[in-house]
Amino acid sequence: MIRKTWLVSILFLSGNIFAQPLPQKLQAAFNRLQADSQCRYASVSLTVLDAKTGEQVFAVNPNMGLATASTLKTITTITAFNLLGKDFQYQTLFGYSGTIGADGTLNGDVIIKGAGDPTLGSWRYESSHENHILTLMTDALQKAGIKKINGRIIGDDSVFGSQSIPEGWIWMDVGNYYGAGTSGLCWRENQFDIKLKTGRVDSLISAYREVPAIPYLNFKSELINARAGTGDNAYAFLPVGGKMMYLRGTYAIDQSKKSISAALPDPAYDAAFRLADTLKHLGILVSNEPESTGTLNAKGLQTPQIATNLTTILSPRLSQIIYWLNQKSINLYAEQLLKTIAWKAGKQPSTANGVEVVQNFWKARGIDPKSLNIFDGSGLSPGDRVTTLTMATILQSAKAATWFPEFYESLPTYNNMKMKSGSILNVLTFAGYQTYKGRELCFSIMVNNYNGSSREVKEKMFRVLDEMKAP
Repeated sequence: MIRKTWLVSILFLSGNIFAQPLPQKLQAAFNRLQADSQCRYASVSLTVLDAKTGEQVFAVNPNMGLATASTLKTITTITAFNLLGKDFQYQTLFGYSGTIGADGTLNGDVIIKGAGDPTLGSWRYESSHENHILTLMTDALQKAGIKKINGRIIGDDSVFGSQSIPEGWIWMDVGNYYGAGTSGLCWRENQFDIKLKTGRVDSLISAYREVPAIPYLNFKSELINARAGTGDNAYAFLPVGGKMMYLRGTYAIDQSKKSISAALPDPAYDAAFRLADTLKHLGILVSNEPESTGTLNAKGLQTPQIATNLTTILSPRLSQIIYWLNQKSINLYAEQLLKTIAWKAGKQPSTANGVEVVQNFWKARGIDPKSLNIFDGSGLSPGDRVTTLTMATILQSAKAATWFPEFYESLPTYNNMKMKSGSILNVLTFAGYQTYKGRELCFSIMVNNYNGSSREVKEKMFRVLDEMKAP
């Protein structure tokens, strides 16, 4: 009799465990994460909302402002969908100043006037690939009867001003592809590759080639070959206005790529340089060296205006831009969108004005700007502070929008969940959507100042999120 009672009790308790409501399961999992040795000195927050109603399902430290890393991109892209519309396209103008003589000589300048398109020259879209864009421009010149240019090829990036790096970014980031600055005229996502020749451990690595070639810069490698398994810890540094790019750090001998990606110091100049080089190969001579707004300003010269427009180059639609922005976490795309948001709101297209527009937009929808304390649009700034409640609330607001399917599709899949990840120094974050027993949820989880392996803390965070998966 006692044995039967004991067995019934065990079955009853087991049934209660399996029947635990989601909030209790999340609480137990969150407690384990917070008590873990990796989070001993960390700040940890999780908010889970009903994606349809906005009802709070679970929250711990929902109003704690934390560094977001790249999950901030969800806020930037949702705001862009709201303010620009999913079919928004950038328009890059291509034309010339001066006049064309009877012999086909243009006495004037050819001008590529940027409008902030982050995809111009990008390999991710057939319509924006650098070869396609260069063909569009050379075809337009030939159609206009231009056989010689007595002037310059100019990349006009003036629309976004001269400050390309958001305040708060760190020096170690800005020379590398993920820290590429904004530009009114982007080109090839404002980056290029540097090929490396590795050797024995502790020896110096040589940089022997750039793709594409960058003949207007010099390179000095101080990179050291590191032992296998230590990964890519190489960084590119280019002093402002300098011509010598330094490569520093370590690079493991077992890395298969044998290259790093660095940021173009002047994308508008590089676009003009590539067009001038293409024209040279086509036999269309250009009398003067290529220029950009930056190089002209350094000489005290003004950028001429287009007198005759030859063609307008349209970017992919915003929904297509946001797809790759979130899939590959492209900081440049997010920063370009932030400035565009300011521009379309009638303000000077600066990062600070973009932040103000974002904060005001969500303030009008009940979100305290103090819970959205940001310095950029990508999350690369370690000074960004957002609460998980604010992030989850913004995610929830997108659910009813007509463009939600495009936004949802843009999110990567991690841990078999649709969500954006974020990672900077000792910060790991996730934000996205999950269905639990037919109930659609949205969530934001952030861990700041963890210690030890990022891989291990990620696995522990996933164990918390796994509770939102129906058994």
